[in-house]
Amino acid sequence: MTSAESEPLVVPATLEGERLDRTVAMLTGWSRAEVQALVRDGGVLVSGRPAAKSHRLRTGEVIELLDRPPVARPPTAEPVPIEVVYEDPSVLVVDKPAGLVVHPGPGHAHGTLVHGLLHQFPEIAAVGDPERPGIVHRLDRDTSGLLAVARTDAAYHSLVDALSTRVVDRRYLALVSGIPDATRGAIDAPIGRSTRRRTRMAVREGGRPARTTYAVLATWPEHDVSLLECRLESGRTHQVRVHLAAIGHPVVGDVAYGGRSGVDASSSHGALGRPFLHASTLGFDHPADGHPVALESPLPPELARVLDGLGPPASD
Repeated sequence: MTSAESEPLVVPATLEGERLDRTVAMLTGWSRAEVQALVRDGGVLVSGRPAAKSHRLRTGEVIELLDRPPVARPPTAEPVPIEVVYEDPSVLVVDKPAGLVVHPGPGHAHGTLVHGLLHQFPEIAAVGDPERPGIVHRLDRDTSGLLAVARTDAAYHSLVDALSTRVVDRRYLALVSGIPDATRGAIDAPIGRSTRRRTRMAVREGGRPARTTYAVLATWPEHDVSLLECRLESGRTHQVRVHLAAIGHPVVGDVAYGGRSGVDASSSHGALGRPFLHASTLGFDHPADGHPVALESPLPPELARVLDGLGPPASD
């Protein structure tokens, strides 16, 4: 580790009032984009807590760097199969299968969605972050469903702004343990990196604001599970999974956050092998002319089979 990583940085008086990302870039020599990626992933703490990239620093504050930027190696084209469900000169929408990593990272240098996108749409190499070209939002590796990709810089910035102002409609289907008391609800709780396991996220004081709303679509009391539609009103890492676990209804199959490996260990369908979480709905105003784009993705076969195995849901 470099000295910048191993020793805390104390904000000098000359940097009073500077933004966090600019300060860390100046003190370490890393690029602003690299620092912003670390901040986004919870790898930079100010006085022991995560802070926004635009946080204005005070003299004497202590900055801790929990990680360092990866060595930048722009991905190359690879023939990774991709299902494109919407395409025009500005935007693509793909239906990502579970198990496919969105962009390169530690342990995933090849075979990601980005590699496949570059094979089919080489123009995205110049769009957005060169290490994750075209990507404006992400899905976890084991989450399936709809994902928007920008084909031009103008579309990239428009979609990023739409996501930050919460005007993109992103909904997930999740099968969860237990039956919520209310048929509709909202989870408004900050999310930050877990202090116990740094590879996981948690609801914690000082985390980034996060809000998820949900509606109960169906229940199976005999199996003690419910099908929810969850709407993201922010976009934090593992947000749906963390929020649902926090209210005592973890996603079935999400063993990382307390979900059962299967709906019923004694049933014929057994362990699911992935979280029952699917990005089913994606809606946004088109970045070129503002017309509404609204797409839906059906449950993939492995999740549909789980619901079939549960039998008819409870009637109202």
